[in-house]
Amino acid sequence: MTRYDDVEASSYRVAREISLEGLAPWRDAVAPYLLPGRTVLDLGAGTGLFVRAFGTWFPEVSVVAVEPSADMRRASGLPMLTGDAAAIPVPDASVDVVWMSTVVHHVRDLAAAGAELRRVLRPGGVVLLRSLFRERHGGIGLFRFFPEAVRALSGFPTVDEVAGGLGFAVRRLEAVPQVTASSLADKASTLRQEADTLLRALSAEEFAAGRERLLAAAAVESGPVVDHLDLLVLKTAGAV
Repeated sequence: MTRYDDVEASSYRVAREISLEGLAPWRDAVAPYLLPGRTVLDLGAGTGLFVRAFGTWFPEVSVVAVEPSADMRRASGLPMLTGDAAAIPVPDASVDVVWMSTVVHHVRDLAAAGAELRRVLRPGGVVLLRSLFRERHGGIGLFRFFPEAVRALSGFPTVDEVAGGLGFAVRRLEAVPQVTASSLADKASTLRQEADTLLRALSAEEFAAGRERLLAAAAVESGPVVDHLDLLVLKTAGAV
């Protein structure tokens, strides 16, 4: 997995974290899988956004967080294990659900990751991915202001590439809305090029021009910023 050691975790947290109210549709989307008594592995937990969210939404679920970046682990202020998709530091058959939020495009060896996921999952376990896929980016408003960022999608896998590469079958795929920011002005104030894979692909000139377009729109438009990421649910072969 690609590390964010070269990005200040504080910058990442300002730019990428969303309020629990804004994430509420995700609570509803994953509720059928995060049942009481289950153990969830948050793989690539970052600064702990979903560790905190799951702890609030599903208090009877146990969450184990794994994150490769020492900076992210420190910034989270939460107990986290050091590891990544190729080396998950938990025992065999010890988790019911693996959660990966905006992580899979950083995984360099999907086959190795798939083997690790099958090792740590209990029979009937599932993998839940919150992600942007190369062929499904129409729900991301960022491209309205930074159209050049689309070229960064060449580094993002498709749904079929992820499922096939990991060696899992697709159980469910749907776009889930989220309130990314309370307004375009709020979005502009938290924008950090270094904290977003899409924006990091832009030149300084492209980023500046896009930010100007965003600020111009913010001056005349009101209302929340709603984006859509996909929930991809994967199951092992033969699982119900």
